[in-house]
Amino acid sequence: MPADPRSLVLSLILGAEARGDAALGVRELIAACALFELPENNVRVALARAVAAGQLATPRRGAYALSAQARPLADEVGRWRSLEDQIVEWRGDWLAVHVGATGRSDRPALRARERAFGILGLAEFERGLHLRPDNLAGGVASLRERLAHLVPQGTELGTVFVLGGLAAADAQRAAALWDAAALDAHYRDGTARLSAWLENARALPLERAARESFELGHAAIRSLVFDPLLPAPLVDAAARSRFIKTVARFDDAGKAVWQRFLKRVRAAAPQPALAS
Repeated sequence: MPADPRSLVLSLILGAEARGDAALGVRELIAACALFELPENNVRVALARAVAAGQLATPRRGAYALSAQARPLADEVGRWRSLEDQIVEWRGDWLAVHVGATGRSDRPALRARERAFGILGLAEFERGLHLRPDNLAGGVASLRERLAHLVPQGTELGTVFVLGGLAAADAQRAAALWDAAALDAHYRDGTARLSAWLENARALPLERAARESFELGHAAIRSLVFDPLLPAPLVDAAARSRFIKTVARFDDAGKAVWQRFLKRVRAAAPQPALAS
């Protein structure tokens, strides 16, 4: 589960959008947050702060949706379902970003760039030089475009280029930037954990199913958003593929649970009095 109320609210609204709800009402958000023992006042404060920060918009009174400012990151998160379409054969070259000459005084921009590097699977090879295998569809041009999309306008991106011809020792060092064994274990364990939940989901009370499907689904999708998408033989690509497919099945089941939960919340809402 997200660590703070604002993150929870943003994640709930992002999930609602994925289910086809353009916005969520404050009553729905309060009921959803209550599943995680978040008091109503904390929810209202989180909503107000998210609006003030430009992360949420209010398309109508009492309703909240992602803002235009939040759209680039939300679009990037939504790419997880097509991850396997974003991978091409690796021929041994690397995509590189060198940030040695960029400024370091704008802390929010630096944090945004570091988050973007995580989403794009870039790891620091040497001070100021970040690498990833050149196995993403669209190559260096796509990486440069996605990086620019993920950071505030005007942020210095550094130099983005293709790096080839590494010495064998350097190539081995680059390949070891990621904990491949941990990734493979995560794919296997995640597949087993989500599959086990799906087998028992029908027996769960609705509120528990909603809470658990959000917690497990949020963690699984986040791991895919930040997955470096390493090529074989660096990781077990087949295990990753099984995990992605399992997350998609889990997400579909979670959407159905949350549609039932929100339908109950809406049905319980007080109806306006009829004019006499």
